[in-house]
Amino acid sequence: MKINAIAIDDEQVALSVISTHAEQVPFLEIKGYFTDPYEALSYLKDNKTDLVFLDIKMPDISGLELMTALPGSPLVIFTTAYSEHAVQSFELDAIDYLLKPFSSERFSKACNKAKSLLEMIVKSSMKDAPAYIMIKSGYEQFKLQLDEILYLESAGNYISFVMKDRRLLSRLSMQEALALLPPSQFTRVHRSFIVANNKIEKADKNNLYIGAVPVSIGAAYADEVDRILK
Repeated sequence: MKINAIAIDDEQVALSVISTHAEQVPFLEIKGYFTDPYEALSYLKDNKTDLVFLDIKMPDISGLELMTALPGSPLVIFTTAYSEHAVQSFELDAIDYLLKPFSSERFSKACNKAKSLLEMIVKSSMKDAPAYIMIKSGYEQFKLQLDEILYLESAGNYISFVMKDRRLLSRLSMQEALALLPPSQFTRVHRSFIVANNKIEKADKNNLYIGAVPVSIGAAYADEVDRILK
């Protein structure tokens, strides 16, 4: 599969390095290079993008802030000279963290990770919706009936599968969890929440309600929320 990507960095030299490395990855097509993050946001609103290479330290807005506002929920690989943001980047569900200067081999490894995850998502969307999924928690595997899941909540490096009478914690990223679920039944509505569409009982400007539990709507996911509420 081909991956459509963009790169955002306030330094043109850094974008040139990404361009050089990208030439060695045959399935990667970088459609745009942006030194202005707001121009990148405008582009993303009108162009479906699978992957964003994103710098962290930029003058007007940090990459960490920008990630929460990216429309279309693309995968994100951070590219930065600062190691201290690694933990926070993974809490935001970035799929990789490239520390400058990074090699072509390290860049390719991150791209292959993105490709594998995108292939999982595509495969999940094409197959018939299963009645259940198998989830590893600790050293055990559990069968979860999809119609029992109310919502999923990010908890650091883990995902909490919330059901009416219990929670199950599994070491997954939000992207990995989303790839397991049929997209016709589950929607990501916030960087920390995935909801079962048929469990939504009401909605207001800022929240969806699963029973009496409010689930925040992220600004970057507003279009997806509008789609499932129609």
